[in-house]
Amino acid sequence: MKTAANLTFGEMAIITGINSEHPSARRIIEIGFTPGQQIELINKTAFNDPLAFSVRGALIAIRKNEAESIYVI
Repeated sequence: MKTAANLTFGEMAIITGINSEHPSARRIIEIGFTPGQQIELINKTAFNDPLAFSVRGALIAIRKNEAESIYVI
C-alpha cells in the first residue's frame, strides 16, 4: 500500500486512511490529515525527515515515520 512517505516532490495524492495502530495516529488526524483530503509533498530535507506537505491550504511538516502511517492513492 502506498503511503505519504513514498510521494515524490510535487506529487499530489488523496488520503485513503490512517494506520490507527501508530502512536501518533490521533495527532495526525487532528492536524488535518484525514481520509478524503488531497495532499501534496512540498519539501523534503536531505535525509527525508521531516517531510512538508500541503494539506487544507496549510504547510505542515511531519516525521517520515508518521508519513508512513498515512495511506494514499
